[in-house]
Amino acid sequence: MITAADIATGPNIILSPLLVVAPTLTAWFAGPWTTGGIGVLAMAGEAVSGWRTGSLTSRNVVVEMIAIAVITSLIVVLCAVRDRHSRQMARVRSVAEAAQQVVMWPLPSRLGPLRLACVYLAAEEEAEIGGDLYAAARTGSAARVMIGDVRGKGLPALGEAALLLGAFREAAHQHASLPDLATSLERSMTRYLADFEPEGEAGERFVTALLVEIPDSEPLVRMTSCGHPAPLLLGPDNTVHVPRLHPGPPLGVGVTDPDNHVVDVLPFGPGDTLVLYTDGVIEARDQNGVFYPFAERAAQWTDHSPEALLHHIERDLLAHTGGHLGDDVALLAIRRAHIPHDEAEAGEDRQRYERNAEPSPEDTGTLRAPRSRSRSPSLLAARASAFRRSVVPGRVRRRDGQAYF
Repeated sequence: MITAADIATGPNIILSPLLVVAPTLTAWFAGPWTTGGIGVLAMAGEAVSGWRTGSLTSRNVVVEMIAIAVITSLIVVLCAVRDRHSRQMARVRSVAEAAQQVVMWPLPSRLGPLRLACVYLAAEEEAEIGGDLYAAARTGSAARVMIGDVRGKGLPALGEAALLLGAFREAAHQHASLPDLATSLERSMTRYLADFEPEGEAGERFVTALLVEIPDSEPLVRMTSCGHPAPLLLGPDNTVHVPRLHPGPPLGVGVTDPDNHVVDVLPFGPGDTLVLYTDGVIEARDQNGVFYPFAERAAQWTDHSPEALLHHIERDLLAHTGGHLGDDVALLAIRRAHIPHDEAEAGEDRQRYERNAEPSPEDTGTLRAPRSRSRSPSLLAARASAFRRSVVPGRVRRRDGQAYF
């Protein structure tokens, strides 16, 4: 086009020097071979333009052709170097992604009667994971899930995250109760920190974690909090409950007594969704410093599938922060699909519960019971139903009845 315009305008207007733009622009989207070919075509166009005007052998045309050849050669070399670095970065990124997936195994979409979905947003650029973590395991007739948050963020916190994930995958199958599991994880963290904790950070490395156990045949969920935020319990009637847990000490502080960890029991029936998260969600701010209203926003999508729910939350969170996260974010949604529990078993469990269970006088929807005693799924389901009827649809309430927003 430049050559045609140069010929059409006659000898008074010279456009042929603009031919050097062609290989320069081509380098933005093409490789060295294509860029070199366009450079050759530009030189040919310069020759045709000079021939048509009768100045092919003039000093100006010869200099312009040499300039196009030199600039094209330099651009081709730069394209080759750029493409080589791109291939190297692609290989490095591929290895890094594989290594990060080894640390943070992808969770299955189904785990027994549960449907799972997860989202991980790393605060550090080019990283897939950081200091937040989650894992799940099947243990007989129940599922156990852990979500945690290492002090700090990004890749520097990856060591503690990898250690805790490995310890959970092994210990989840070896301990009957959540407090015993928490104690085992604490011992693993203590051993690791004793060997690898930097001298200048003694006593400052720890992990908050929430351990969750969901039996297949009971409409309830057991939780032990190690200093971690309580999850959201989304009901099928567009309500969001914020359970009041009894948090224990974080992992890594050296407290190895199982009695320091309490098991909180909550109703969790078909259609209910449990949303576990890290503090990167509730501490996310917009440009005016306003925190992300997590429970209020989640109440809009309680009737969505776990995957769609987290998709909406992820988009809304990034929109709230302008796409810039100050901390790693991990989200895990769990929905119970069905309960393989017949009426005879329910009746037997209720009789055992009435004989043995001793609810706390200050119970407000969170049941503290001895770990060795059975809990009644029928009674818990009835409590859940009564509690949901007492909540105005669309309002977010704590389990103590006070409005959350």
